[in-house]
Amino acid sequence: MGCPDARGNTCASPWGIAPVYAETMTDDRRFLCDEMLAGLGRWLRIAGYDTEITECGRRDRELVEQAEAEGRILLTRDRRMIEIRRARDHTLVLESNDIDACARELTRRAGVDWTLDPLSRCNRCNTRLEPVAPALVQTLPPRIRALEGPVNVCPRCGRLYWEGSHTRRIRRRLAAFGDTGTDERTE
Repeated sequence: MGCPDARGNTCASPWGIAPVYAETMTDDRRFLCDEMLAGLGRWLRIAGYDTEITECGRRDRELVEQAEAEGRILLTRDRRMIEIRRARDHTLVLESNDIDACARELTRRAGVDWTLDPLSRCNRCNTRLEPVAPALVQTLPPRIRALEGPVNVCPRCGRLYWEGSHTRRIRRRLAAFGDTGTDERTE
């Protein structure tokens, strides 16, 4: 059920994203998380989505303008955000409180695939990871070299990523985000 905004246009829900925008969502979506959803933003990066996370203290209107200019979906818990002109086409207001519940809500409402391309982006700076040069792999500690799987590097910040026991836990949590059966709330 939709709700009219101040101009009489109908939103997909009382909390943002116009129906026409929601219907055209694809897996090449780009997100912008406000400071309240920074943790969710890091998990979206881990899942492979291009996700910017705003720095503290930015004005709501600036966030809406950035989302519009960069073709991003603004994720927030701030219900007042959709009152800003042009915000409703670029904003999804989440009702849940914790990261897991927000992730399941995002799966349910926007069809986010949490297993899209896991561990392909730097969770600090959002840059797509690249394979490490074989010469650099030889400089890594023996326990890391002994692990099976690729070693990647962020070309922007230089942080190294490799497959380890932590990645199994990460993949399990990403899969759980897609399981909306545990969240009985409906819209």
